[in-house]
Amino acid sequence: MDKKREKNELFQVRIVDMSDTGEGIGKADGFTWFVKDAIIGDLVEAKVMKVKKSYGFARLMRVLEPSPNRVTPRCPVARSCGGCQLQAMSYAEQLRFKENKVKNNLLRIGGVDCEECLEPIIGMENPWRYRNKAQFPFGRNKEGKVITGFYAGRTHTIIENEDCLLGVPENARILACIRSHMEEFGIAPYEEETHRGLVRHVLIRKGFKSGQILVCLVLNGEIKELRSSDILVKQLLKLFDDSAGEKITTVVCSINRERTNVILGTEIVNLYGSGSIVDDIGGICYRLSPLSFYQVNPVQTERLYETALEYAGLTGVETVWDLYCGIGTISLFLAQRAQKVCGVEIVPQAIEDARANAALNGITNVEFFVGEAEQVLPEQYEKNNIRADVVVVDPPRKGCDERCLDTIVRMAPKRVVYVSCDSATLARDLRYLCDRGYEVRRVRCCDMFCGTVHVEVACCLQRKDS
Repeated sequence: MDKKREKNELFQVRIVDMSDTGEGIGKADGFTWFVKDAIIGDLVEAKVMKVKKSYGFARLMRVLEPSPNRVTPRCPVARSCGGCQLQAMSYAEQLRFKENKVKNNLLRIGGVDCEECLEPIIGMENPWRYRNKAQFPFGRNKEGKVITGFYAGRTHTIIENEDCLLGVPENARILACIRSHMEEFGIAPYEEETHRGLVRHVLIRKGFKSGQILVCLVLNGEIKELRSSDILVKQLLKLFDDSAGEKITTVVCSINRERTNVILGTEIVNLYGSGSIVDDIGGICYRLSPLSFYQVNPVQTERLYETALEYAGLTGVETVWDLYCGIGTISLFLAQRAQKVCGVEIVPQAIEDARANAALNGITNVEFFVGEAEQVLPEQYEKNNIRADVVVVDPPRKGCDERCLDTIVRMAPKRVVYVSCDSATLARDLRYLCDRGYEVRRVRCCDMFCGTVHVEVACCLQRKDS
């Protein structure tokens, strides 16, 4: 092996692959190099930042020969923000990259060759302005001016930006209004180092179908410290003309005095409106509060859920268990074609939302359980002898607990529909199910997070004996 390169040394490398976290990967001098902001096909000049035994990390200095798939990022702070790891890659190539990542993970980790059953990835016609929710930290710049934006990757340094191109255009006007109010009335932004200052974050949610907008200020203190809050509310309400379809319908504060990375506190105080907004996915209405979990890309969520519903193959007589159900988004979708749907979620507030959403839509063939899927499902199966024709799982990034998977196998549903945001843990769980009587019949990726390395996947598994 060649001599290790020294820190800050410049070298050239051709990028031949990309990591799951979006760094370009190249080989030079017997080393594997990870180069952020480089894409497959680039020849780059890079500077050594950190060297390990057989690999190293380097900073992109210059693109010497651009990849044929390289494009100029539309966002002026794309590199410093780091939230969109693939913005320098053409959208068509982003979709190919994501599909290949899923295919390779299923084969390498799970031993599942999905070449024959992989259906075309669901991309977006317009991969911008798709996020219905954004959270902006507030702080000060070096000159002491109140700013907002996003944290740079792996830091708590705020990259100033009020108009993220993934978010809705209304965000910029709302943030400018709040920032102006803070400056006028001397309201300080939060400082992590000293745990002083009032305004920590602002969360904005928009219902794409309803046009309703929720604004939530996260405060490190009491409501009374938000001076002239009545004036701020009036200013916010004047921002949008209702005739255009968009309207701020509720303004709330979340009280969070903890020294924590968790953004929202548990205490919510209404300043205006009901404290929630409504939105619609596929004809189902959902009520959304600041604490509600809801997919951030409603356009693609509808297409993903339609895929899951198709994979479930419901005819109206089936009992379906929906694990990790959140506020019941998939559950209510499935209930339209199932005899009964049972949803399980560990977060009590989410289950309250799920039940409220069922009532809002007049859906009566659903039942929701609070608890961990790996506890509720075995308990219901062993004590109450429950059954399932179809099981749908949409777990967090860590995937399903093995006890949950074991219970699914013992319940022996005809089909399992697995919706995943992490193809590595998906591959591991598919291997478990395939070793115990199931086979993967259909796989489809859905690009919910354009410009980033993340991708959702829906899989349909069928019992081999059914």
